[in-house]
Amino acid sequence: MNPKSKFLKTVKPFNLLPDEVLQGVAELLQEVQHPKDTILYLQDVSKLRGVDIIVRGEYEVFFYDSEQNKRLPVRYGSGHCFGGASILLNRRRSFRTVIPSKGTVVYTLHRKEFLALCQAYEGFFHYFTAEYGRRMLDEEYAHFIRPSRIQPENNIAADQLYSRKLQTIEPRAIVSCSGDTSITHAAQTMIDQKVSCLFVKDEQEQIVGYITDLTLRNNVVARQVDYSRPVQEIMDQPIISISSQAYIYEAVLLMFQTRARYLLIEEAAGYSGFISRNKLLSSLAQSPFMFIQSVKLARNVPELKQRWQKVPELVYQLLNRGVKSEIVNQVITTVADTIAINVIEGVIEEMGPPPAKFVFMVLGSEGRQEQTLRTDQDNAIIYEDKANEQREMVRDYFLAFATIVSERLDHIGFSFCEGGFMAKNSKWTHSLSHWKRNYSTWLAESDPDAVLKVATFFDCRFLYGDASIMDELKAFLNEELKNPRHRFLHHMAQNALQYEPPLTFFNTIKTFSSGSQQVFNLKKTMTPIVDLVRAYALRNRIFLTNTGERLEALAQMGIFTEKERQELLQAYYYLMGMRLKKQAIQIIDDRKAPDNLLDPKTLTKIEQVTLKEIFKVIGDFQTKIKVSFMETLY
Repeated sequence: MNPKSKFLKTVKPFNLLPDEVLQGVAELLQEVQHPKDTILYLQDVSKLRGVDIIVRGEYEVFFYDSEQNKRLPVRYGSGHCFGGASILLNRRRSFRTVIPSKGTVVYTLHRKEFLALCQAYEGFFHYFTAEYGRRMLDEEYAHFIRPSRIQPENNIAADQLYSRKLQTIEPRAIVSCSGDTSITHAAQTMIDQKVSCLFVKDEQEQIVGYITDLTLRNNVVARQVDYSRPVQEIMDQPIISISSQAYIYEAVLLMFQTRARYLLIEEAAGYSGFISRNKLLSSLAQSPFMFIQSVKLARNVPELKQRWQKVPELVYQLLNRGVKSEIVNQVITTVADTIAINVIEGVIEEMGPPPAKFVFMVLGSEGRQEQTLRTDQDNAIIYEDKANEQREMVRDYFLAFATIVSERLDHIGFSFCEGGFMAKNSKWTHSLSHWKRNYSTWLAESDPDAVLKVATFFDCRFLYGDASIMDELKAFLNEELKNPRHRFLHHMAQNALQYEPPLTFFNTIKTFSSGSQQVFNLKKTMTPIVDLVRAYALRNRIFLTNTGERLEALAQMGIFTEKERQELLQAYYYLMGMRLKKQAIQIIDDRKAPDNLLDPKTLTKIEQVTLKEIFKVIGDFQTKIKVSFMETLY
């Protein structure tokens, strides 16, 4: 075997080829020396003549960003093969920019011979596609690979929404008073200091509430409260705060989700000031958050329906702008929450005040804040326990209330849940004590039906009402889960193992017939990740509902490594992005109800390769959960 053949035998994936083939390949190699440091290939511009195998010296490989900064730089030395993925998946154009060091020597194999090897040896071919798929799971790498879809006129808005942090906005100074300050004196302070929000402190100088013009109107004038009374009796709560390191979009979403008009800005040394919702929205006049504000201001069901019908176009624009799919999920969920709250308040106004404290909670994907455009209703009601003579009246009110709310949501576009997980179903509107018995029974039964119910109701999220009721239920569930529940958790883990990633032995995507197409189900592909993370969250008594937040908490506990967290998170939201975009196109272009079925042939080679790598990630984690939860069963 000649020196070139021996060298090739040390280079991946040429080491997979038979010796006689390597000898033939060695004769085709052309030796090239690069005399100086200069750009050899420019990303997405330079076309490759073939693949380069570095013999001596090194290649510096990176992306240029819009300001010509080097991003994700790496150095490849002797024995590295460069350019295979670019030839196979990018029409010969180099994915990244390459600068060889002075004196670098490479062997070049012409693309025709390279492609012939790929066709003849499947393992050789899959080395390049698998390597590329792994890289595409890196969010920053994928960002530079994907062509920018942001139009020039949208650059500023996109930057403001998704790149700027709150620390770039000057907060208003905090003006405060003590809790025993009279209402009259507090109002005068607001006039003197020219502020619309006055914060209230307790004896320990901690901020415990606030008063605004609306507070004075609603809690004082309308109720004819004596102006000499202390402000602590009429102040509004709770106090909502956010880190100055948070992004602007996170602040606006938090305001809509909590219905707060003001946010305190957190720094290491305490609060640095506060910011109002009006100030944020006025600086983002073209943002989707102005759309959310228009939903909030809608006056009736027909207006809410019109707003919801505009959401698919909003989603498509955001995804085309390059906005992360998890952010798009949050926007969809916030719009849906705003619509539901608007409906709930309208029904309460018509029916009169509820006869008991209650919580209207949302479940499933909405509970996890992971809604798509194919969404139905998943909700339930918990109300406080009342004396025997009041129970029937209270229950009748909430069942009637839930029925009206559900019917209006259905008219707007949130269809009835096929599984019946809705508050209008008498099974899912109950007192707090009844809900506690439900959870105890489900955890004890450990059968598939009980597991389904816990999975559904573990993803519950407060939407409207008295949050303390839900807090008490979660505290109860926390105590229940302190007891060993090995068999139940084993059955819960089985949910994550029911679905087999659609990848064949020959590394092709497994499909089934749907009409004239061969498709796979995107939702079912994502389900194992949701189920896996939920099972670990249950076992570790983590009561966050969002899959990403659960992963973060599990990583902090050491259940997942940071690498595992990133792999699952990126896989999940890559699939989510594909799912959202397909659904938006179906609604906008095809004018049909969206589904979760996808034909792999409609995808680019890059997307197909990335999907295959994601399927492998899911399979690996299914193996992990199988081992982990089997151990706890015995």
